[in-house]
Amino acid sequence: MKLSDIKKHLQNLKTIAFELPDGSLVPEHFHVTEVGKVSKHFIDCGGTVRKEEVINFQLWNADDYNHRLHPGKLVNIIELSEKTLKLDDNLEIEVEYQGNTIGKYGLDFNGTNFILTTTLTDCLAKDKCGIEPVAKPKLKLSEIQVSGNTCTPGGGCC
Repeated sequence: MKLSDIKKHLQNLKTIAFELPDGSLVPEHFHVTEVGKVSKHFIDCGGTVRKEEVINFQLWNADDYNHRLHPGKLVNIIELSEKTLKLDDNLEIEVEYQGNTIGKYGLDFNGTNFILTTTLTDCLAKDKCGIEPVAKPKLKLSEIQVSGNTCTPGGGCC
């Protein structure tokens, strides 16, 4: 989700809820303790220099059970961050949230809740690492040899 998207969604909400990938909700007394721009300048295992930028939200909850972040307040935090940090509306949002360790999530919206989506590591230079998937040979079904224990219609194996 881009920064512009979350601002649009917040305009139509009365409350904010973040849902974890397992379906549980971040406690409703959470705080957004940081909004920032994260720049990553790196080299992949194939030798290509890359740059990435994302907007980062850090969610945190403490024993402040009476605290509720309202949509208008989060919009104000975002607008102040845009002005101060010169944030680009088209950058993707990543969310940090404390579980057993700090988790890094993508962000989506289901019409009611903001959904923290799982993220994965990946090799960005598969073609140079030799781990590119091997092309599967194309076979014609008519050329496949059938042997003894095969499934047949009405045979009860399916």
